[in-house]
Amino acid sequence: MKRVLIIGGYGNFGSYIARALATDPNISLLIGGRSKSKADAFAAGLDAANPASGCVLDIYQDVQARLREIGPDIVIHTTGPFQLQDHRVARAAIAAGADYLDLADARHFVATIGELDQEARTAGVAVIAGASSVPCLTAAFIDRYQPRFRRLTSAVYGIAAAQATNRGLGTAAAILSYVGKPFTILRNGRPKRVFGWQGLHAVRYPELGLRLFGYCDIPDLELFPERYPELRNIEFAAGHEVKLLHIGTWLMSWAVRLRLVKSLSPYAERLLKLSFLFDPLGSDKSGFHMFLNGIGVDGEPEPIRIFMVARQVHGPNIPCVPAILLARRIAAGEQIVPGARPCLDLVTLDEIMAAIVHLDIDTVVRARDFHEEWLRVRGS
Repeated sequence: MKRVLIIGGYGNFGSYIARALATDPNISLLIGGRSKSKADAFAAGLDAANPASGCVLDIYQDVQARLREIGPDIVIHTTGPFQLQDHRVARAAIAAGADYLDLADARHFVATIGELDQEARTAGVAVIAGASSVPCLTAAFIDRYQPRFRRLTSAVYGIAAAQATNRGLGTAAAILSYVGKPFTILRNGRPKRVFGWQGLHAVRYPELGLRLFGYCDIPDLELFPERYPELRNIEFAAGHEVKLLHIGTWLMSWAVRLRLVKSLSPYAERLLKLSFLFDPLGSDKSGFHMFLNGIGVDGEPEPIRIFMVARQVHGPNIPCVPAILLARRIAAGEQIVPGARPCLDLVTLDEIMAAIVHLDIDTVVRARDFHEEWLRVRGS
């Protein structure tokens, strides 16, 4: 039986992972957080196959010594924002002899995890960063449909949030850390400088209608040009469901870009509270889209349009799935090759789709020779 420590285990993402792993007979859960009472209360409420317990853990206070005391076999790090963190938790897991998984969506954090590769190999543990929507799910989609192309030249995609999502301070701080800040995307085969939450544009979704988007910085923008060398365009964007809220964030991005404000991160708590005032204008529906373009195997232009639509606020469960799947596999006795790397080539699209079949999430893929392909049975 493996002792699985979830850092941030009673938070938004951590709690979903905990509930998913609680029934696994191969796992004994440790719920980690800064509040012992909250961790204990959450652990006690789990319908766990094996006894679950809470433990105090602060990633900024001697986390290496604390992990040695706790003695986990697997560490799942869910506490963001990763944009403002270094690899101290991963290093602590290595020192404790534990496999490590995280839900990081920060470009530099995930792209540089390989710096720990030799340490992880020496310790005989796997260190996997970005076991989440990006880059794991996004790469899984591209890998699934790349064989339809003779040459895949463009991948443009994004996430449309639901206003009813239970938003935490970490998520808000992560987004605000790059609003108005410069980063590069791939445009026409060359790096192009853009600014966070700018590039205002709209995408029409099935069922969701028109959603607004702005540029966001993610690991894919660093990893995919090397992984898919024929790509000439890689762009990622995200958007608020409520258009007025999205426009407000877009306007604030100009304040940062024009250096009227250094960063919006210090205002995360106040802006998060303000965002809740818009909840009556939103819904429980979120989405993901990916538009792939290139030359098909028959030499003709091949456009593929992928849409995911999530209802009942089920969308935020998706980022947790890769970490859940990998933790289950390790707990069942599978050894992931030791070393440190981004979460690529470890989880397939079919595995992810099978893991969300119980959720109210539909996925449709449209191409030239088929109008739509349902990858799962419609949720209840």
